[in-house]
Amino acid sequence: MSVQILLKGKLLGIEEFLTSPSGLAEGESDERVVVGRAQWITLLSEVLPRALLAEMGLARILLGSSGGGQFLLVLPDASREAAVAFLREAAADIERLSGGHLRLCWAATENLGDWTAVRKRLNEQLERWTGRPLAGSPEDCFTPYAPPAPADTRTYFAEQLGARIRETPVVGWSPDAPGLVVPGEGKHTWRLTANISADGITIARHAAPGDDPGAAADVAALARRATGRPLWGVLRGDADDFEFRLRRVQSIEEYVPLSVLYKQFFAGELEVLCSLPEFWRNVTILYSGGDDFAVYGAWDSLVVLAREMQRLFHRFSEENLKDYPGAEGKTISMALAVAEPGQTSLAAVYEDAGRLLAQAKAADKDCIYLLGRVLEWKQLADAAELKDAVTRMIADQRASRHVLPELLSLYGKIAAAGSRPAETAVERVWRFQRRLHVILGGGREREFQKLRTHLSGELAGRRSTHVKLRPSGLVALEWARLVNEA
Repeated sequence: MSVQILLKGKLLGIEEFLTSPSGLAEGESDERVVVGRAQWITLLSEVLPRALLAEMGLARILLGSSGGGQFLLVLPDASREAAVAFLREAAADIERLSGGHLRLCWAATENLGDWTAVRKRLNEQLERWTGRPLAGSPEDCFTPYAPPAPADTRTYFAEQLGARIRETPVVGWSPDAPGLVVPGEGKHTWRLTANISADGITIARHAAPGDDPGAAADVAALARRATGRPLWGVLRGDADDFEFRLRRVQSIEEYVPLSVLYKQFFAGELEVLCSLPEFWRNVTILYSGGDDFAVYGAWDSLVVLAREMQRLFHRFSEENLKDYPGAEGKTISMALAVAEPGQTSLAAVYEDAGRLLAQAKAADKDCIYLLGRVLEWKQLADAAELKDAVTRMIADQRASRHVLPELLSLYGKIAAAGSRPAETAVERVWRFQRRLHVILGGGREREFQKLRTHLSGELAGRRSTHVKLRPSGLVALEWARLVNEA
């Protein structure tokens, strides 16, 4: 019996590729190109390992895990050279199609010894690709040559993937173009499904319907569907310390089901959630990965979607990860980047969301970056409650629409007073309470008084000797301002 090997493949440069120039004329929206690129990356890590098995005549059961920009295969050692040759051809085509931004790397080792040692050998080989950019290049790579003309892939990403992949039931692959994933045709084909399937490829691909039948809504249409200010944004989420969770597993029999479990959660739950009435017209899925996701749409719908995704992930971790020790991989952090008025570049806003997500993860775990502040999920619930209270006050016929600018200004004054002597801070709080009473009309009805007292306490603290500036207070005011300004 021949020795088995484990072959792990990984795509490098995903972020750089998604945010690289699209090659469109100035003023043209890059939305369909970015969507097509994201779908291509998602499908590559699903299709390539399946195509490798099909080309070599190996059983489908040898596919361990796939998706999220990487895959793991179990192969007979006799197939090692053929598999490497297959990956080299695919890597060259992927580099050509991505303009040099995307690289396919791989590692192979014998399935011998403890899983910890096997995983370490695989990771060490993969790390050499990042430390040696020319790894896998031919020996004559330093010989002067005329660079090939860059591939014009705008039609492929915008039309074949960005548009058709949303509707096609199958995708195909052919050896004459090993880097292409083609909707509906190819030497080998696979079904696309949003449900868990042993034969098909699980992928989330919901797109908000456009105003024209059969077309997806663009970012301008999504902005118009927002409540209040007509703005759109990008929401990105990522499981906290997912890689550490995978490192703690003790066997490949535990590693594969765990990685598949996360991938199926993000693909399945995201697809179902976006099909609900409150989201299906306002949100479009950019991608779902092995431990992360990205969606874009009307800014207010994305805030609600973030809360729902966190709730579902919390339930998922409680039910499926209760036997795993430690907190790694059991929480999720997110970030929402709201586009500037008139901004249409999906790549730029997506990049901003990634930067904000990194900032949120550096500050804490299990949190969200929203409207200028990093909040814990409980604080986001408090901000939502406070936003509703402010909105109800503004809706009252006696409350002026100047309330929000005044409150935001006062909040800034309180923040500035925080670095001053305690007597000054107390005086500022007293003035804040008095000014708030004047702004809100001095209403005497019980409900109005309760709302005023609640708002005062949340923003400035309930004790005059202690100025409690809560980040959720400022987020709530910004949230209410966007909701109430057309």
